[in-house]
Amino acid sequence: MVKNSFISVSSQEKEKNRGSVEFQVFNFTNKIQRLTSHLELHKKDYSSQRGLRKILGKRQRLLAYLSKKNRLGYKELISQLGIREKKTR
Repeated sequence: MVKNSFISVSSQEKEKNRGSVEFQVFNFTNKIQRLTSHLELHKKDYSSQRGLRKILGKRQRLLAYLSKKNRLGYKELISQLGIREKKTR
């Protein structure tokens, strides 16, 4: 339940800056959580699966950009949202 309280607090804080990379990653994470719970019930909903993969790719690209530009902000955002860090080659 800690994540849900963070989501409500973060959405209030970031109302002002909707275009920031952090807010977009936060918003994509919420969408991913909703689609994942939807797909647990509807396993054969292939269009939702495709949408989920597209959102995951967008979030991955935004996180890659953020890790290049602001490494500390990237680490903080990942820890707050509970996302795993990307694998480095």
